[in-house]
Amino acid sequence: MSNHRNASQYTHYDVIIIGAGASGLYCALTAGRRGRRVLVLDHANKAGKKILMSGGGRCNFTNYYVEPEHFIGANQHFCKSALSRYPSWEFIGMVAAHKIPYHEREHGQLFCDDSAQDILTMLLAECTAAGVQVKLNAQIDSVQTVENDKNAKFELLTTKQLSKKEKQERKESTNQTTLPQTGYRCESLVVATGGLSIPTMGASGLGYELAQQFGHTLIATDASLVPFTFTDKTGELIRALAGISLPVIASNERISFKLPMLFTHRGLSGPAMLQLSNYWHTGETININLLPEVDVTDILLTRKKSHPRQLIRTVLAENTDNALPKKLLAALQTHLWDDIKDTELANIKDERLIELGATLNGWQLKPSGTEGYRTAEVTRGGVKTDEVSSKTMQSNLQDGLYFIGEVLDVTGWLGGYNFQWAWASGFVCGEVV
Repeated sequence: MSNHRNASQYTHYDVIIIGAGASGLYCALTAGRRGRRVLVLDHANKAGKKILMSGGGRCNFTNYYVEPEHFIGANQHFCKSALSRYPSWEFIGMVAAHKIPYHEREHGQLFCDDSAQDILTMLLAECTAAGVQVKLNAQIDSVQTVENDKNAKFELLTTKQLSKKEKQERKESTNQTTLPQTGYRCESLVVATGGLSIPTMGASGLGYELAQQFGHTLIATDASLVPFTFTDKTGELIRALAGISLPVIASNERISFKLPMLFTHRGLSGPAMLQLSNYWHTGETININLLPEVDVTDILLTRKKSHPRQLIRTVLAENTDNALPKKLLAALQTHLWDDIKDTELANIKDERLIELGATLNGWQLKPSGTEGYRTAEVTRGGVKTDEVSSKTMQSNLQDGLYFIGEVLDVTGWLGGYNFQWAWASGFVCGEVV
């Protein structure tokens, strides 16, 4: 998009960051502390919307145990430099300095005691202290490189993002259809637009469009950290069990997680399913061990010898510490061994018991899909990291252009890892822009 403005019609900043989310705000406060003149632009009406809804409103802001293997991407090594230069205890220190009460949950996850608002308030306070300007309701119309300006490499044109009510009022009061544009120029441009997850929070593909505009390759994106959906009889079975949660081992050919699983009206959720979704591709089968603490086949065959008149459901209830909730046990019986539910063990062939044991310790299911971006916590894939510096987050293709946070092909596990990537990538970028 070309324009004919002269340089005086643009407001100049050292750094402009597109996106007022976790990575964008952290990059802004880091750069601002260095004395850089920083502007953060976001089309939303509020900064940090995903921060506010994260962790059930308590914000799982980092994890005590952060390792590169907790992240996936085409280049497994890319995240190492930033994570090592900005470890989780750095962010924990900031949280402590702001006297924000927090607690540890299982697997080193750290949550606010009170509200995710505490984290957002802290970030915005740090930005204000560092002289950062945050401009909301700013729709990016165009981004172009600048020639013949030694102080600027990029120019941006924005218009005010109107609410539905404002659009209607404008339509009624004037015949004008176009809004006045505001122009900005900057030396460093940081893309911190996030992914496509949870569009109701304002997610958009702008970051990917900008990356492609400047010649970057995109790794195919997909909804991740997301519940699985099922159709046919399996879907009916799962829906009938909505609300039941139990510890399982969920796995596929690539990875295994021992975590809780939740049956819902739409499919399977809970930490085990969300974690596995990071490693799942359409059409693949997943494996669920419903009784990870016991060898079901061994129990069934042993009890057949010692208590031949017992029924399968009795054996499973008495010898697994009631690990399977009664409603789930009854549903599995109907689904898996309805024809022999009232048959004594002595009259059931070993092969059938072995088959049943293998199923309960390794239930093979093929999801029809996932709930998609609507409920996904993150977006898998993104800007190809081979084309970005792992030390500074600067584009290898365009001087002065940077990518941080979720827009990159770096996806963390559930448990505060994606926030830690946002803080770390924002920090190393903020140190150099």
